[in-house]
Parts: sequence; C-alpha cells; structure tokens
Amino acid sequence: MGDLNAQLSKKVLFGLKVWEVIGIVIGLFIIIIIALIPLCLRKKARRAKGNIPVTQIPSVSKEIKEIRVEHIATNAYVPNEGNFMTLKDKFSDRESDKVAVHGDSGKMRNGDVSSQSGSFHRLETGGSISGDEGGSGSYLMYKPSSSHPITAPSPLCGLPEFSHLGWGHWFTLRDLEVATNRFAKENVIGEGGYGIVYKGCLVNGTPVAIKRILNNLGQAEKEFRVEVEAIGHVRHKNLVRLLGYCVEGTHRMLVYEYVNNGNLEQWLHGAMRQHGYLTWEARMKVLLGTAKALAYLHEAIEPKVVHRDIKSSNILIDVDFNAKVSDFGLAKLLGAGKSHVTTRVLGTFGYVAPEYANTGLLNEKSDVYSFGVLVLEAITGRDPVDYGRPQQEVNLVDWLKMMVGSRRSEEVVDPNIEAKPSTRALKRALLTALRCVDPDSDKRPKMGQVVRMLESEEYPIPREDRRHRRARANSAEIESSQRDLSDTDKSDNPDSKSDGRRLPRASG
Repeated sequence: MGDLNAQLSKKVLFGLKVWEVIGIVIGLFIIIIIALIPLCLRKKARRAKGNIPVTQIPSVSKEIKEIRVEHIATNAYVPNEGNFMTLKDKFSDRESDKVAVHGDSGKMRNGDVSSQSGSFHRLETGGSISGDEGGSGSYLMYKPSSSHPITAPSPLCGLPEFSHLGWGHWFTLRDLEVATNRFAKENVIGEGGYGIVYKGCLVNGTPVAIKRILNNLGQAEKEFRVEVEAIGHVRHKNLVRLLGYCVEGTHRMLVYEYVNNGNLEQWLHGAMRQHGYLTWEARMKVLLGTAKALAYLHEAIEPKVVHRDIKSSNILIDVDFNAKVSDFGLAKLLGAGKSHVTTRVLGTFGYVAPEYANTGLLNEKSDVYSFGVLVLEAITGRDPVDYGRPQQEVNLVDWLKMMVGSRRSEEVVDPNIEAKPSTRALKRALLTALRCVDPDSDKRPKMGQVVRMLESEEYPIPREDRRHRRARANSAEIESSQRDLSDTDKSDNPDSKSDGRRLPRASG
C-alpha cells in the first residue's frame, strides 16, 4: 500500500503527480461524453423524422397501378415529381379550343378577375410559376395542335428531400401553420361536417388547399385514410391532386393543389355568377372532364374507386374551365371480382342512386347515376331538389322526364345561356343524362361509354340499338323519354353540327 502511494505521488508531467494526471484525464473524458450526447440525440431525431414509422403512415393500396405518360420539358426543365397518370389513348382528350362565359367573361379570359378563392394567371408556353401568381399544382396544359402535354414544375420542388413520400410529401404541423398563418380565419375557403379547408402558401411559393379534418370520434382518421388510399397515388388532369398530408398527434390534414376558379355549383347557382354565366360549351367541357375522371377511377386502375359523392360543389374548375373532381372522403375501393359493396347510405340528397338509397348496395353505377343528375343540373341550371318550385318541378329528374315526354325538351335549357345549343347538341346531352339516370342500374352505361357519347357527333344510342333496348326494356319511362327525343330528329337543323361549337361574344 505504501508503494502504491509512493508511485501515485511521483511527479511525472509539469510537476503534476500521477494521481492528479489520472483525475484530469477522467474529467476530460466525462466532459467529451457529455458534449457528444446532444449531437447523437439530434442525429437520431433527424433519422427518425426521415424514416417515418410504418404504423403512422396511412395504409395506401399497393394494388393501384401507375400509368406514366411522356413529358415534354419546358425550358429544358425536367420535374422530379409528378408521374402523371392518364388513360393513354383510351379516352381521347378532344376539347373545345375556346370556352367562354357570358357577362364579364372577357376579363376572366385575360386573367384580370379574381374569384373569391384567389387569383390565377394563365401559364403560357415556356412560362414559369412563382409565388401566388403561378398556377396551382403540377398540371397539364393541352394545345390543340399537339398530343403531348406541357408540364409545369412540380409544386413540391424546393421542399426538404427527407420528407418526400413515394407520391407526395410529408408535412409537419409547423409547415402547415406557417403556410396558413396559424390557420387564420381569413384563409378559410370552405367548411363542412368533415372539417375546414384553408388556403395556404408553401415555403416554395406554391399555393395549396389544406383540408383540416375534425376529430369526431374516429371519423377523422377514417376519412383521412379513405382519401389517401383513394387518390394518393393516382394522377389525372381532371382529378384534384393530393400533394401530401400531415399526421401529428390528433391532427389529420390533407394538402391539395389549389384550384381557384370556383366550383360548378358556384357557377350555376352561387357566387361565381357575378363574373357571368357559363356558356353551353363551357358546361359541356366541365361535364366531359368529369366523365373522363370517373371513367379513369372506374376502369383504368385497380382497385376501382367509387366516389360516392358526385355533385356540383365537388367539381372544381380551373381558369381554362377544366373540371377537377374533388372530395374523396366518402369514396370506396372496389377490388377485382367484386360487383358491389354493402355500406351505410351516404351522399347528397338528389344525387344518390335509388338502388343504393334503398338497399345500401354500392358500385360504380351509383356514380353514373349521380353524374346523370349533374348533367341535367348543368343543362337546366336547376338544383336536383328545389322545394321552392311547384310540386311537379321539385325533383329535377322527374320534371325533366315529364318535359321530354311532353316533347318540350327545348324549354328545359337554362335561360341564362345566351347562345342556346343546337337541337342536336341538346338531344345528345339529354339522351346521355337519361341513360345515366335509368332506374335499372344494369342498363346504365359505363363512364367510358358516357365519354364517347358526349364526344360523339351522333346520338349516344344508334337507332337499331334503341329498338333492341325497347324490346327488352323494363324501365318504360326512360325508354319513352329517349324515344320522344329521337322522334323529333327530322326537325334538326342540318347546320346544327357547327352551331354546337360556336361561341357567343363576351360582353362587358
């Protein structure tokens, strides 16, 4: 023991004894460890943020297939995001070269008018998007002379790479608080039973719509998962694009591209009418885009998606009057081999298919019925159910059948349309709608067929087809309405074909 004390008491370095040197070394070691602990914790937190636990990410159906299309870069820019999914060659994209609105439409076409949702300036070839003056989302702009789309930069460019998902972006609560100025009331652009929608602006300048789902006894989680599963991976020019989402604590939020030209309901019945009334051509363009979106959901992906809440307020419209189907909170996925699902009856009164309302059996034909009601609403400018009208006119579908049966189809057109459609164009739209609202769901066409009907210059139902259908028809009222429309074929103006595409002059 005495030897050990003697050894430790020896002076070895700068006059320091051995035990003093040992104590200094141990102290330095402890200080180094304490200094490294925060660095390690910070690195671990970053890694955890980048690798989000699988249990927290909503389960997205892996069966949904992506269909890529070729892109032509603008200004040699090749976007990193945006594997646009379209029906390649299945549904043609033949649309009117010009679509206008009555009234103050001249100003709108020049991008001078701001709707209640914000402002939008038209993207020209070689143009770019920046801040609030750019377009919302990554979208396709079709030129009549080319079959190739011109793509705008992805709305997710410039955001942190570690939070990119396979199809979109993982946003933190802080990200969305900054984007909406802490969810300020002045940024509210919509609300309902599901929650509140805010307009926001991401750090890269992209305007977005943020859907904050209310936490109502698990309904928020359910609706959140449904929307992510339904449209997380899909891309179509007529579907509103889901850019990403936020899962943090009890918060469930969805981030969409911002479409700022109102919705079809606002243009037909609400606030957007201050800018003028939609022309017949504009209405048909919106309906055709909606039909293409539904055809894509029903026929081009697996599992197919049944929207279950097709109505005019869920059809958003961009400045070029392209339709964007939105709000998939009630959507159902229908796997291969399933003809229908049995579910609680949900939807909007006036648009719900009768067989679904009566039995709870749901399939894609329920969406077809809702689309037929939407077509009638666009043609007439009337609500599907309007208790302010005489009793025989309360239900739009019943009234329309009565008018067609009385050979008064010309009288059903919205009086706010200045340039009335040609007889041929009106009959084509009415026949399409009547087939879609057939009480027998088996006799309703598929949405792919509806697209072809709306695009066709001929009537949706060939004469021999109609005779065959009448021979086996059980729904006599629909067949009678279709026959009444076709019986007036001889009175068509031979020049009506070109009249259907003629645009009125925009006044004001």
